[in-house]
Amino acid sequence: MTDSTIQSVAPASVKVETPFQRFRAEFFESRIATCAFVIFTIIVLLAILAPWITPQNPYDLAQVDVLDGRLPPGSEAFAGYTMWLGSDGAGRDLYSAILYGLRISISVGIASGVIALFIGMTVGLLAAYVGGRTEAIIMRVVDLQLSFPATLVALMLVAVLGKGVDKIILALVVAQWAYYARTVRATALVERSKEYVEAAQCLGLSRMRVVFGHILPNCLAPLIVVGTVQTAHAVSLEATLSFLGVGLPQTEPSLGVLIANGFEYMLSGRYWISVFPGIALLLTVASINLVGDQLRDVLNPRLKK
Repeated sequence: MTDSTIQSVAPASVKVETPFQRFRAEFFESRIATCAFVIFTIIVLLAILAPWITPQNPYDLAQVDVLDGRLPPGSEAFAGYTMWLGSDGAGRDLYSAILYGLRISISVGIASGVIALFIGMTVGLLAAYVGGRTEAIIMRVVDLQLSFPATLVALMLVAVLGKGVDKIILALVVAQWAYYARTVRATALVERSKEYVEAAQCLGLSRMRVVFGHILPNCLAPLIVVGTVQTAHAVSLEATLSFLGVGLPQTEPSLGVLIANGFEYMLSGRYWISVFPGIALLLTVASINLVGDQLRDVLNPRLKK
């Protein structure tokens, strides 16, 4: 059979999937992960567009009226607009306050996650590639860090540093970097013993090029999964610190502060002050975690059920 005959028998066109198309198809085959991704996308868009889609800036004293305090959902504010989710004790529209709070929560989670990932990734790669006494010292520090709960570490740091967004981000970075370091170190140890790393070393490539150009790209899959989980953890941890009164001050938007403000009114029937911010926090953390679970299954098919 000639080549022309083989070509005539073969299909006229064969669709070749790119890695991104294959990843997208596998990710969205789960309805739960798809719903979680859509919910998180909507939450992020609402948070970004908060200054344009909310009736007031709830943290601008010129726009807040104390006479609107503790109004139930659906009430009309003194300024004439409808408070669909009610108001808190200070007269802030809860719908506006929740969206502004989401801006801070998501920003803190992403910022602390990125910084902690960079630090943990660098430390983990250094420990795995150098080995010896350097690795032993680094991993003892990591083990010591992980022996304490992240909430306790962040709580102690915020108590020392004080309130503020930058202080919370620093506290969360210190509380989270060890998780990334341990993950990267475990993956890099496996990659370091493979043939392509030995070939790169035999070719005389520099240590930095071997580590960041060859070993690191093969460590990204578990890092992405850990990053999503730790981002959700950072969002909930920031809310916990603010709820306890050591995170953001009362003048800053935060879901934790909103929940704390309404806690004292729960027994009097004004449930909406705490319940609606709690639902927003729950949806944010749950959607990020579900997306992370699906990423884990896609990036590591052996874990797929």
